[in-house]
Amino acid sequence: MENFNQTLPTWFFLNGISTVPLLKIIGFLLFIVMYMFTLAGNCLLLITVRLSLELHTPMYFFLSSLSFIDICFSSTVVPVILRNTLSANKSISVRGCVFQMFFSLVLGVAECILLAVMAYDRFVAICKPLHYNVIMNMRFCIILAIIPWIFGLINSFIQVSITWQLPFCRSHHLNNFFCEVPAFLRLSCRDPWLNEIAMYVAAGIIVLCSFLLTLISYVFIISTILRIHSSQGRHAVFSTCTSHLTVVILYYGTLMSIYLQPRSSHSPETDKLPETDKTISVLYTVVTPMLNPFIYSIRNKDVKCTIKICLSRKVSL
Repeated sequence: MENFNQTLPTWFFLNGISTVPLLKIIGFLLFIVMYMFTLAGNCLLLITVRLSLELHTPMYFFLSSLSFIDICFSSTVVPVILRNTLSANKSISVRGCVFQMFFSLVLGVAECILLAVMAYDRFVAICKPLHYNVIMNMRFCIILAIIPWIFGLINSFIQVSITWQLPFCRSHHLNNFFCEVPAFLRLSCRDPWLNEIAMYVAAGIIVLCSFLLTLISYVFIISTILRIHSSQGRHAVFSTCTSHLTVVILYYGTLMSIYLQPRSSHSPETDKLPETDKTISVLYTVVTPMLNPFIYSIRNKDVKCTIKICLSRKVSL
């Protein structure tokens, strides 16, 4: 194998999604459409919640936080994908790579924990409706909204710091579409055991705990729904919870499959990222942020009514 200088390179090269010209064009169109839907859906939700006093509730406060995270998350990853898909120059500076890795980790972890917070909010609303306003007061909601960012910043600082202490002497070509920690572990000419431990511990504490808390919340929610006497009311709430759970499982499942991979997948002999891993990364960085506003809110009757009222006012003016 060719030997490389162990000093930190000035540039890395992202190999992207595919090298087939037709697939690159199709991929570019798909990504730009998904990105536009992500921006449109999340911005629409933010504006709607801002304009309507009726939506100034804890649920929509957390949904607005989720939309903000999704806009930032997609904007951290997708523009680089679009540039590299059609451009012959697929290089990214070390500074740009560090920036992308740091903020994608912050936003990914923040979204992960926020989904658990939102599940808890729904648990209180459905299972303890009489105490909802007391429990989910504004001070407590602000604390719950800040916690995901604190965990995201701490985890990102640790992961990025120890990742960029590795010597990348094997190759400077990253077989991925954005700067992600698991892909960098494959480039190291030193055993990245410390990085793997840190990654597994973080994934275990943050992702698994968030997933379990979300699952427990929905177990109580579903058990409460089953006790509702009205079949129409039970169906409406159950349908909403099923949609939420689908997105949650998709997001947590894809994160765990990337960040809880077996140790052999990060060994020096496996510097190529499998195509399935690229697809999985696309799901949680691009697809989920696009689906969230539609699944969580725009299908909601209150949001749809508010949008119609706002549009009718604009037309009348």
